[in-house]
Amino acid sequence: MIHWTNLFIAEAGMFDFDATLPLMAIQFLALVFLLNKIFYKPLGKVLDERTEYVRQNSQDAKGRLEKATAIATQYEQELVEVRRESQNIIAKARDEAQQVVTAKVQEAQQEIQQQREATSQEIETQKAQAFHTLEGDVDALSWQILEKLLGSELAR
Repeated sequence: MIHWTNLFIAEAGMFDFDATLPLMAIQFLALVFLLNKIFYKPLGKVLDERTEYVRQNSQDAKGRLEKATAIATQYEQELVEVRRESQNIIAKARDEAQQVVTAKVQEAQQEIQQQREATSQEIETQKAQAFHTLEGDVDALSWQILEKLLGSELAR
């Protein structure tokens, strides 16, 4: 079995550890530094700003939603109250109308009763007059019949 170190040493020709390795490390670090300054920090700043913008909009939306919910609840309560008041007004108007109708019906019934009594009295008066007139006519006719009967018997 060959150890890795022996293989590494044996293959040293493939990897030269001369002055280029530190130079490559410095170039790599310089590239990382430049990329960080030019690309990653501005990109991170934009991402942070975007995250803050989204968070702020989310909070604003939650606040608006809570406010809208509160307003909707308030309007629903007001609507319930208005419906209750309108039902009370309708019931009150219905009761007043019923009272007016009842009063008018009673007045009409009283008026009809008075007219009925007046008509009944007038009929009784006319009936009494008719009887009185008929009584006189009956008496006159009775006397005429009597005179004709007696007169014809007297003449016989």
